[in-house]
Amino acid sequence: MQAITVDDKTQDLRLTEVPTPEPGPDEVLVKVQAAGINRADLMQRLGLYPPPAGITDIMGLEIAGTIAKVGADVTGWSVGDPVCALLAGGGYAQFAVVPVGQLLPIPDGVSVVDAAALPEVASTVWSNLVVEAGLRAGETLLVHGGGGGIGTHAIQVAKALGAKVAVTVGSEDKAQRCRELGADIVINYREQDFAEELAGQVDVILDIMAASYLGPNVKALAPGGRLVIIGMQGGLVGELNIAELIGKRARVIGTNVRNRPTTGPGSKAEIVEAVCEGEWPLIADGSVRPVISAKLPLRDAAEGQALLDSAGSVGKVLLLPDDN
Repeated sequence: MQAITVDDKTQDLRLTEVPTPEPGPDEVLVKVQAAGINRADLMQRLGLYPPPAGITDIMGLEIAGTIAKVGADVTGWSVGDPVCALLAGGGYAQFAVVPVGQLLPIPDGVSVVDAAALPEVASTVWSNLVVEAGLRAGETLLVHGGGGGIGTHAIQVAKALGAKVAVTVGSEDKAQRCRELGADIVINYREQDFAEELAGQVDVILDIMAASYLGPNVKALAPGGRLVIIGMQGGLVGELNIAELIGKRARVIGTNVRNRPTTGPGSKAEIVEAVCEGEWPLIADGSVRPVISAKLPLRDAAEGQALLDSAGSVGKVLLLPDDN
């Protein structure tokens, strides 16, 4: 099969012929119709976010397509079934192996290709906003990077849950798109200080920045607030005013999805089950929709990653294998 590999010396992406993987007893082989690009892929390309032990070096954390082969112990799924899936790696290819617990049906009203924009963002947003932070109707959510794949999805989910949503963005184009998706407060971080604008008002923060935003985030939190850190774009080490944190009875939560176990408590399979039960109905009724910036051939993976990393991209970028 064809897959995107990384040159270890130059970090260039190349379309390469590699062996087609075989599913294990509790896995399926999916013929990929589309794969989502995530910022984690860019970090892996730079050597900053290696795949978990035993996982392929091929990038790609979410796909959609049809089942091509099922493992001996798999039940409830058949060859030809349309699916989308959460992966720990391997999506930038014509075929990908998926643990059966990480398969999701295609949500009603969404095409198979567009469904590739959902598994990673849905798993990240639902597990963090609902499961970890317990976001409730009437609370205020602050999302950093409102124009990205996570941000555009989080706005919609939070609004569907009855929350008020504030976002930070870096351009007026992204600001306008966030307003269209339902954001109530839009802050351009190049011109405004979000901590000053929202001091003491925010119940939940979904943060991709980490170190550089640590102090300002705590300042923005309301009493009982929850800061959920899911990215490290602003650095690894920051200063925290513990007295302020304690005074607000606030919590700082660090999570990820990729390195969780496949099954068991807190696993990817558990998250996928929660997403199917809680969020897929919101997609079916139109409350939440995939937001896609571009669809590119698999061979243009480097262009797709550059687009995702650019100021002009809003939502997800998808890669389509050349035979689709």
